[in-house]
Amino acid sequence: MRSQLPQRASCNGQMSSRRPLDALRSGGHESTVARLHASGAAVIEPAVPAHDRPAHDRPAHDRPTRDTIQIRRRTQRERSEESGSDQRLVRRGQIAIAGVLATGLLITVSAASTQSFLPLSIRPVPSSLSGLFGGIDLNLHVAGAIGVLIAMFCSYAVAVSLSERLSPRLVLGSIVALNVLVLLGPPLISTDVFSYQAYARMGATYGINPYLHGPAAINLDPIFPYIGAKWWNTPNAYGPLFTVFSYAFAKLSVATSVYLYKAAAGAAALALVAVVWRCAGVLRTNRTRAVALVGLNPLLIVYGVGGGHNDLLMLLAVTGALYALVCGRERLGGALGVVAAGIKLTGGLMLPFAIAAEGPRRGGRRRRDLLLAIAVSIVAIGVLNFAVFGSGGFHLLGTLSQGQKEGSWNSIPGLISSKLGLETISRVTTYLLAAAFVAVCAWLLRRVWRGQMDWIAAAGWATLAVLLASSSLLPWYVAWMLPLAALGRDRRLMRLSVAMTGIVLIVQLLGFIPHGAPIF
Repeated sequence: MRSQLPQRASCNGQMSSRRPLDALRSGGHESTVARLHASGAAVIEPAVPAHDRPAHDRPAHDRPTRDTIQIRRRTQRERSEESGSDQRLVRRGQIAIAGVLATGLLITVSAASTQSFLPLSIRPVPSSLSGLFGGIDLNLHVAGAIGVLIAMFCSYAVAVSLSERLSPRLVLGSIVALNVLVLLGPPLISTDVFSYQAYARMGATYGINPYLHGPAAINLDPIFPYIGAKWWNTPNAYGPLFTVFSYAFAKLSVATSVYLYKAAAGAAALALVAVVWRCAGVLRTNRTRAVALVGLNPLLIVYGVGGGHNDLLMLLAVTGALYALVCGRERLGGALGVVAAGIKLTGGLMLPFAIAAEGPRRGGRRRRDLLLAIAVSIVAIGVLNFAVFGSGGFHLLGTLSQGQKEGSWNSIPGLISSKLGLETISRVTTYLLAAAFVAVCAWLLRRVWRGQMDWIAAAGWATLAVLLASSSLLPWYVAWMLPLAALGRDRRLMRLSVAMTGIVLIVQLLGFIPHGAPIF
């Protein structure tokens, strides 16, 4: 009488009715085999894998040949070499991350005693603005300041290039640590944070329209000595949304307002990294590489967060708009894009490319929703602008135009004018670069409309063109292109954003060297 054996569950959860003896005859891969005892009864025994049996007990066709053994050894050796190479690259990436953190810590600890890291208007730094490490007398001098910033950039470049091999927790944790470190130090390099407070006090305390007058109108106010001399007579060049936001800080002391602006910039930087992380997931872009490119950037950290710049708020709105658009939320994306322009006018540069995305293939309703949201948001901000600033708010474009005419020495036209003394050539170069910018934007929009180019990458290239054509190029402006480079499907743009960071930083460091003064 044949024994009845229990049925076996398969991968899909159904019961198998095949008998063990049939499985044995069919040569299937079973965890047990059935053998016939001498009495004729079926006995269940553990199966022995073929590779665990002695070679003499295997079938002839199952025994490894000499060539097979050599191939297996070669494969194992190659895998071992690849594993060792990967481990070395991971260690290099970890060392690069440590380099960024170490240089960030050194900048923060030494900033109060190193004049190159301080705005011109607070040298020497007051105790109220010296930060947590103000009691540490560590002066790096000019050479040390230049060296530590170059080391920070080199570490950043290596970390970005190897970021795909690094732990996301390591990269994200390092970004958070960098922001916290910079927040603990004094305001770094730029005097803009004092101008924010001056314009706020002009409007909220004295009733003076900041779009019509420069800070010289309140030259008896305690904030005035902290403002850079270049900006004494320059009216407000920031968007109405940011200016209204700054009114909330008008009654605060100089030190309190500075650290609140820095805290706002740091919070915006961390939120920006979080949005980039989520957006990269939607776009199927490597998340760790995207956040490393943005969050570890020395110009964004040292100049942007360290200087308390409103560019971080603008970038948060730009990236939020981008995230909403890739998620199909056109109305929210259009509104956030206009909010970005309301903080700083350049934040609206990505909107034409968002409108042109997908060209004729885009649903009419989606593009109509986007255009409607943009129009409604522009009207709302225009009403706010007129209600608070009257017709003065419309002088913003004139102020920006005047700033471009005056320029800065670290832009291409400014370098030709200030360093080479060629005023006429500088003026001609300015017009040529402006014309080139318009032509590049038109070409990029055409390619986006035809579906030949990703609209995010196109907006990134247009931002790079703005930086190159600008007559006033400040170091933290490079941060404008970082989220677009991180999320656009163009590796060349990402590499160029790293290169642009290095070039602008090197040019800026030339200004650290005083004429005829020792650097050590």
